[in-house]
Amino acid sequence: MGGSLDDRALWLARHVLPHEPMLRAWLQRRIVPGIDVDDVVQETYARLSQIESVEAVRDPRSYMFQAAHSIIVSHVRRSRIVSIQTMAHLDALETPSDEPDPEMQALARDELNQLALAIAAMPDRIRDVFVMRRVHGLSQREVAGRLGLSESTVEKHMSKGFRHLSAVFGRGGKSAARASSVGDEETDQSNAASE
Repeated sequence: MGGSLDDRALWLARHVLPHEPMLRAWLQRRIVPGIDVDDVVQETYARLSQIESVEAVRDPRSYMFQAAHSIIVSHVRRSRIVSIQTMAHLDALETPSDEPDPEMQALARDELNQLALAIAAMPDRIRDVFVMRRVHGLSQREVAGRLGLSESTVEKHMSKGFRHLSAVFGRGGKSAARASSVGDEETDQSNAASE
């Protein structure tokens, strides 16, 4: 990224500004007495706007939180009198982890289970093609060769697999019985047998 002010402002707006509410909430829970949240946020933006280059910043959110933490530590160091209470607050200042919390892990696990069930509900041939392509990472040509299908049939099966997932997750992950689903499977099997 170039050094222009417009580029830096755009970078801040896209990659840092969306995290401000989370930073404010984090500061409200951990603020050291005598330090104003608005001042810390403003100084954080000032520091981020003055860094020489943002090219090396891989995780703007973590960088923002680390800058805020550094500002608070600097303020405490400059203070002539530091109370025991301030030190306790400072010890409690932990930068939020990039690891998902247990609730997010449980939600992700549940979503993965729903996806596995949706894939398992696909007709056999479509599921085989879908798993080979998306789970095992095989190319369309490799899948066609292993299953004895044409590449266009592999492509059609992938399309049907995506439509199946779209239909399932379009209903919030709940499967619904469709009268044509059995007919679709029979059509898919007869198409595969004719090739």
